[in-house]
Amino acid sequence: MIGSRSLGCIWAIAANTVRESVRSKLLYGLLFFAVVLIGGGAIVATLSYVEGHRILQDVGLGAVRLFGVAIAILVGINLIHREVDRRTVYTILSKPLSRGEFLVGKFLGLTLTIWIQMAIMGVAFVGVSLATGAPLGETHAIFFVLTACELALVVGIATFFSAFTTPVLAAFFTTGVWVVGHATRELRDIGARADSAALEHATWLLHRILPDLESFNLASEAAHLLPVTTSDWVLPAIYGAGYLALVLFAAVAIFERRDLR
Repeated sequence: MIGSRSLGCIWAIAANTVRESVRSKLLYGLLFFAVVLIGGGAIVATLSYVEGHRILQDVGLGAVRLFGVAIAILVGINLIHREVDRRTVYTILSKPLSRGEFLVGKFLGLTLTIWIQMAIMGVAFVGVSLATGAPLGETHAIFFVLTACELALVVGIATFFSAFTTPVLAAFFTTGVWVVGHATRELRDIGARADSAALEHATWLLHRILPDLESFNLASEAAHLLPVTTSDWVLPAIYGAGYLALVLFAAVAIFERRDLR
């Protein structure tokens, strides 16, 4: 059971990570382009005589997801490497702090940073929608909740790979998992229609092992204001929390055994 001292250590690392992350020029650069793209959706929407509001929201919601993931990956891959490269990790771990607490604190800090950036993009999206008269509804709020869950999971995956490999490889692996994670359903269906039993089993296994990230994607429902049931967002949120717990457990187990010299 996690005690108050352990929680205090994790929170201290998380708060320090947030302070370090908000000073990143890369983060502000990506955030700037995300806000510009969200605003630019209004210009793109004027080029269409029909469904202008839908195009505006498709562009805006897509920008939130795309740049949120980009920030999560590009900042998350340096979680461990930066501390090791600066050799500050030795000073930090010389204190009464376990490697697991250090890693979880880093993850939590970056996740909070990503959520802050997503909130800013959300404010920009709502502002543009209100300014152009585009409709907003409950589905939009659910979209942002599930996107926050997806980004937390992406940060967890980036943390996992950064625990034992280089930033370049961590970025490559995390991006690959994100791309394939959104296509596992289609791959499973392709395998089910194939004549090869081996291909069917391989695609089924891929769908089971990799995260089903498409379950967090309600952009189309939000843009069209389609009704969403409670299970449509509660079950993916529970699934994401469970998968994230497994990923962090594996990351801590690997990082505990890593030679930092």
